[in-house]
Amino acid sequence: MTLPLPEGDFKAYLFDCDGTIVDSMPLHYKAWRHILDQHGCPFPEEQFYAWGGRPIREIFHTLNQLHGLQMPVEELASTKEQQYFNKLDQLQAVPEVLEHIEHAHGKVPFAVVSGSARESVTKSLAALGLLDRFDTLVCAGDYTHSKPHPEPFLIAAERLGVAPADCVVFEDTDMGIDAAKAAGMSWVRVPQPHDRVPA
Repeated sequence: MTLPLPEGDFKAYLFDCDGTIVDSMPLHYKAWRHILDQHGCPFPEEQFYAWGGRPIREIFHTLNQLHGLQMPVEELASTKEQQYFNKLDQLQAVPEVLEHIEHAHGKVPFAVVSGSARESVTKSLAALGLLDRFDTLVCAGDYTHSKPHPEPFLIAAERLGVAPADCVVFEDTDMGIDAAKAAGMSWVRVPQPHDRVPA
């Protein structure tokens, strides 16, 4: 395996979606820039990646506070998601993670644990023919506290009927890995697009 697992006999695999299963972060960033440029709102690429895993509305609220703006959150969240959906024909899987999905599918249960809306997660996975691989999806709206709080991962473990200590998490962000640690789970860091070794 290109991404080695930590030591352990894991009974469930929990995957973040964007930037982990699907190589969607560059497409999401283009969608963000399309919207934010119209409102004169800065959003450097390094900040975008640092905030990976945050729900979209939370990001809009934070940007409004940081820059003294009054962007209409609900309207722009919907527009931003549509911009991303328009790019789904360009979407690809992250090969190192797909390797684990193909190898372990049917042997242990899988969950997706994402800060994105359910519609975004399902459309991304369906675009790659992967939606039916997962036993449950935990998305924005399914929990009260987003990553780095452990709640999203703990909900997934409970749904799968697996103890947190028996779960391994695949994540591409520090916030996601902090959430996995707080949940008492093992984890695998998925490289960001600029850190991946070309095949």
